[in-house]
Amino acid sequence: MQSSFPTQALPSTAAPGAEPTFISGAPALPNPSTILPSNYPAMDKPPPVDSAEVQQWKQEVANSGISIPDIEPNNQGGCANNTAAAADSSRCWWSCSGCTAEKDIVECPDPLSWGLTYDDGPGFYTSNLLQYLDEKDLKSTFFVVGSRAIQFPAILQAQYMGEHQIAVHTWSHQPLTTQTNDEIIAELGWSKKVIKDILGVTPNMMRPPFGDIDNRVRAISLAMGLTPVIWTRTSPTSTFDTDDFNIHNGATPVQKVLQNWQNILSSASTLDHGFIVLEHDLFEESVEVATGYILPDALAHNPPFKIQPVVSCLGRSLGDAYIETNNNSTNPPPNASSTGTSSSATDGKTTAISDAGRLYPLDIQTLATTTLIVGSGFAFGLFAALRL
Repeated sequence: MQSSFPTQALPSTAAPGAEPTFISGAPALPNPSTILPSNYPAMDKPPPVDSAEVQQWKQEVANSGISIPDIEPNNQGGCANNTAAAADSSRCWWSCSGCTAEKDIVECPDPLSWGLTYDDGPGFYTSNLLQYLDEKDLKSTFFVVGSRAIQFPAILQAQYMGEHQIAVHTWSHQPLTTQTNDEIIAELGWSKKVIKDILGVTPNMMRPPFGDIDNRVRAISLAMGLTPVIWTRTSPTSTFDTDDFNIHNGATPVQKVLQNWQNILSSASTLDHGFIVLEHDLFEESVEVATGYILPDALAHNPPFKIQPVVSCLGRSLGDAYIETNNNSTNPPPNASSTGTSSSATDGKTTAISDAGRLYPLDIQTLATTTLIVGSGFAFGLFAALRL
């Protein structure tokens, strides 16, 4: 791909053994050169479920005391291809109803507080975003795909040492409601592991790819010490999703993304609470829109937004974003007595949220040379994952 937006140098790099002084009790930074792809599952493919690591994580889930609902995995194809599941309110399937559970994080408590988030990286252009955030003294939450962490460990360390929050976005970016229990455990477990191997700390928040979460996925996530974070939804058809991901594949023009942002901006200004927006740092176009339009526009807003990582917008310290440094007395980790199953939908109805054109590549290195072929919401060839 011919770039019109040259990649920038990282705003800062840290030597192995550097101390993250901004988090009390955080271990020294590991040496990224010790991260060998051969020690991990194949990139961008669902990890095998028969490894010793997955067996250990399965036992930890069983020992957590958190009950996993007996819900069959969904078919690929989203709400339209799973009509019975979509209509079953007991599943609390966010993709089709906007249903959220007690522990889901979908907004910031304080008005005008923005939980800034970026998904799917680190990538080739994450350094450009980091440079801009550093210049403007902004901090964000990055939901990291494990396969990308293997590919860009130095960038992940720069994100962490730049005092941004790091959170889990699975290993290979699968729609989790279509996966078996063991497959979900493998997706989350390997992402947690590689992040800890690179940073020395383990995130305690996750975002399901595509927002694809139901009560089974929630329970497994919580049993693995991961609290789900989605994004704000104000009506059956209105979510705080810029759709910036789809600029790259041509499914959404830049003008539409900018209009989406203006709609978010108008709605956010009227809320009696804060908000969380879905954006991405994997593709050049998404980063250009963020740094060239969305963030400058947000910084100029009057009254001003308080732009911060999700953990900060919840009134917690950055240390509370990681299992090793979390203050368990003030921010108790999930357990069997704290994972209530009560849920609510925006309007009590089952309403599909259509993102049929959203696709995730199996190999980031093919992005520059592979032409996307889309028909009726499905992708062919290498692009087989339907964005719900």
